[in-house]
Amino acid sequence: MTTPTRSAPDGTNDGPAAPRRSEARERLLATAGGLFYREGIRAVGVERILAEAPATRATFYRHFPSKEDLVVAYLRGVDADIRAHVQAAIDAAPSPADALRAIGTAVADDLARPEFRGCAFLKASAEYPDPDDPVRQVVLEHRAWYVSTLAELFTQVFGTSPRRGKPEHAARHFVMMRDGAMSGAHLDGADSVGAAFHRGVEGLLTVLH
Repeated sequence: MTTPTRSAPDGTNDGPAAPRRSEARERLLATAGGLFYREGIRAVGVERILAEAPATRATFYRHFPSKEDLVVAYLRGVDADIRAHVQAAIDAAPSPADALRAIGTAVADDLARPEFRGCAFLKASAEYPDPDDPVRQVVLEHRAWYVSTLAELFTQVFGTSPRRGKPEHAARHFVMMRDGAMSGAHLDGADSVGAAFHRGVEGLLTVLH
């Protein structure tokens, strides 16, 4: 769910006028996305992307006026993938609780992928700390959507229970556990961290936080 290898679909989270798709644009974006995710955004320059795509500088700037535009497109592509996976989990689940479990399972499965290098959005936020930066804004938009989606599911799970808690609190607790799992899996082991994350999700569902 976090492997950045494609651009966002036309018209999806890309502003009022989504860029025209082309083979060259997709190739540049796929190449840059893989490099950004593995090695870091600021560590990868335009020349490296052009060499590995391969593409000319004129082609690059025809599709991306600046490297920042490329980074924004990269993150919007990751965002679109995650939104699609989350929606698919919701659509396939027999209940809101099962949807939350499925979303949690997808997170845990991500940790065990050989190519997993952490959360693309957390990594980007560490490199772009300015809250007004367009890259940082994409990160914040993604996280706001993720929290609101989880909060809606928790609202349905809690229902009218006399122990009903605050759905947004549960959603933010879920995200906090997810962030920790994605940051610590390479240190403590994907299996151990994934199992702990599963227990945490189940706890949110049963304790009605």
